[in-house]
Amino acid sequence: LLLFVWIESSNEYNGFNWVIFLGTGYWFFWSIVLLSFFGILTAYTALLLVLGFLLCWEGRELSLHWCHKILILLVLLTCSFFFWILFTYWKDRWLTVGLSLQIFAPYMHLGSISMMVLLSWPVAFYVIHLEGEARIRRHQMTFYERKRKKRCAVLTKLRALQVAIGLPFCLILLSLYLIPLGIYSPCIQEKDELGPKPSFFGHRGAPMLGPENTMMFEKAVEEGAFGLESDVHISNDDVPFLMHDNNLRRTTNIKEVKPNASFTHPSLFDWSFLSTLNAGRWFSHSRFKPFYHMKPLSEADREKAGNQKIPKLTDLLQLAQKEKKFVIFDLNGPAPKHFHRSSYVRHVVRVILDSRIEQHLIFWLPHTDRQYVKKRAPGFQQVSQLFSVEHLAKENISRVNVDYKRLFYNGLREYKAANISINLYIINEPWLFSLAWCSRIQSVTTDNIQVLNKINHPYYFMTPNFYMFIWILMDCVSAVFIVAIFYFHWWRKSKKETLLKSSSTVTESQSTTSNLSMEPPTRVREIPWTHTAHYPSLTRSIRKQPHSSHFVVPEKKARQQESVKETVKKPMVHKDYFRQPLHTMKAFEPTQAAVQESTREAPFQNTLSALEARERISPTEISHPK
Repeated sequence: LLLFVWIESSNEYNGFNWVIFLGTGYWFFWSIVLLSFFGILTAYTALLLVLGFLLCWEGRELSLHWCHKILILLVLLTCSFFFWILFTYWKDRWLTVGLSLQIFAPYMHLGSISMMVLLSWPVAFYVIHLEGEARIRRHQMTFYERKRKKRCAVLTKLRALQVAIGLPFCLILLSLYLIPLGIYSPCIQEKDELGPKPSFFGHRGAPMLGPENTMMFEKAVEEGAFGLESDVHISNDDVPFLMHDNNLRRTTNIKEVKPNASFTHPSLFDWSFLSTLNAGRWFSHSRFKPFYHMKPLSEADREKAGNQKIPKLTDLLQLAQKEKKFVIFDLNGPAPKHFHRSSYVRHVVRVILDSRIEQHLIFWLPHTDRQYVKKRAPGFQQVSQLFSVEHLAKENISRVNVDYKRLFYNGLREYKAANISINLYIINEPWLFSLAWCSRIQSVTTDNIQVLNKINHPYYFMTPNFYMFIWILMDCVSAVFIVAIFYFHWWRKSKKETLLKSSSTVTESQSTTSNLSMEPPTRVREIPWTHTAHYPSLTRSIRKQPHSSHFVVPEKKARQQESVKETVKKPMVHKDYFRQPLHTMKAFEPTQAAVQESTREAPFQNTLSALEARERISPTEISHPK
């Protein structure tokens, strides 16, 4: 879950890296480090889970090594710590996850059904196996009445295990079959209902193509930006200039020029000093780029970016007037001791009007002193944050600038119904842009304009009829596969039970026959005219000496002799005393002397005495011709 949340938060990786930079002063791809770390933890726990499942499949006992126990404990503590951070300081991450579910839910639904088909194999195996065990227990209960209660308890446990395994599987599968009835995805709609492609505001220019808040705003213009977004500070001598951070250490070379002033607020410097700082070398010659997946710069762009300076607001206004692009910016208040601390809004409005830019090209975003701005510059298009529709109507504001995560709440339908234009910030991922497109958003602010501008149709878009067709087809195919898998396991188990029953029936019949006939020991039952009758040890252990024509008869243990004495009694005439010649007759053809000896009509008791006497002899050599 933690890995999934972090993957879906990829749109915020740059912001996360910036927050870590503010605390450490070192720029690095910390978001990618966390992504790799969570991936390793997930792979490790998943491997242990798979190994545990395989051990259970083989009937082995699970025994986790102490090293793995410590690592699992560390994994649990790490996940708990990061979840605590998410729930405490970064709650809006869950809104991003919710938006991802809106667009990916239909595909996750189809993938989940596929996973259930794969999972049905072990589930069917265990359910059918437990059913077979229950049949055996129930069959044994009819023969062992004394243990009926004990076997009933075991049978109940087997049934409980079947329910514990099979019922959740069936409920989850049924929920997946019916979940499309409750799925809402903006990208599932008719083609004629799809709105126009949203326009783009270049966030601080085109920060993946050139250093942010420099005159390389022209890169955003080249990529077809609808407007230019920036951040404005006021210098100590009342010159509005472009800068985002509250200090100069990230985007300028202030550490080289004035190391002790790297944490000083930008409004406390004069423009004469700010205009000398380099504002592009951090982008073009830095070891780590601001964005992980940005493309390498060409030599011309690299040289141009390395020579960038901090621009004034009037420079941006001139470019916008020339290219007929809209301008929207965040106006940052100066430091408390600044001369224009209480009147910086009016000063900036005066600078804009003096630049002779067309007023309708200005999207005025700052909320401070808005009534003065309306009177002084009535041509400015007023843009507000996310206030209520009633408040916006009262202020006569028809455009809002909203964090994209607010799209989770009903898709901002009340603002669309009130005919209020919506601009979402900051959208860098194609799937988020597709979601905004399907939600009929008018414009977005992005760092990734060079990629999003090439999207001509929203990703993951499908019509309701097509999704219904895929849904029903997937349900039917998966149901057929799951039934086939259960039937296969049932058929294989039934076949094994049939074979076991047939073999057990034969064994029981043989044991019953032997008990009724009271068979004498094997040695007595041997056919008199075979070698076994005269040399009883030959059939048990025959060891032929090398280069000899003799056989060695091993010595019998005393306990075997006693058992023979106890079991052998005066024989009775029985049909089982005489059997057909065994396969040993083929290996040992009887000699003439043996035949003559076997045909003698000596008493059977004398023969037994002779056999016992032979067993007492230590290994005896018995001649046998080749």
